[in-house]
Amino acid sequence: MCDSVPRYPCVMPARDGITGQVRPKRRSAPYPFILEGLAPLEIEVRPMFSGFAVYVGEKIVLMLRDSPKHPEDNGVWLVFSETANLADSGIRQDFPSLRPIDLLGGKIAHWRLIPADSSTFESEALHACELLLKRDGRFGRIPQSRQTRQPSYVASERNLLRGHIDVICTTADTLRAG
Repeated sequence: MCDSVPRYPCVMPARDGITGQVRPKRRSAPYPFILEGLAPLEIEVRPMFSGFAVYVGEKIVLMLRDSPKHPEDNGVWLVFSETANLADSGIRQDFPSLRPIDLLGGKIAHWRLIPADSSTFESEALHACELLLKRDGRFGRIPQSRQTRQPSYVASERNLLRGHIDVICTTADTLRAG
């Protein structure tokens, strides 16, 4: 096949500056003990940026991150509510290692990190699970992407209404024809 004029070269030239093997993307969320701790809440886990967002209902409550890029920001990213006072000493008591997320550059102040390399990481992460199970109002926000969605029952009622309109139109057509 390489004897004829190939559509593609038989040997790929080496690409400069690329070394090592490509690491496959993570297909499951890191820190499974956190997901197990939140299981009674019927959570939804979705890939987001370099981690996995955890939703309770429409609210994003945290993100789990374990990435080779910027490992200093690996851990649990807590999402605080609009009403949470991040200067409250109670938050510091609950989460002594809590800090801003470097990757966000201070632009999103209501996201804070429990660093994975902290000696208290597991205990703080499990404490966050306990507070979320108690529906602590300091956590969670509805992302803008979910604020514009209509609740599923509205869509269901609209589809039901469309079905009734179709029946009425069919009945009217039948009456006119008959």
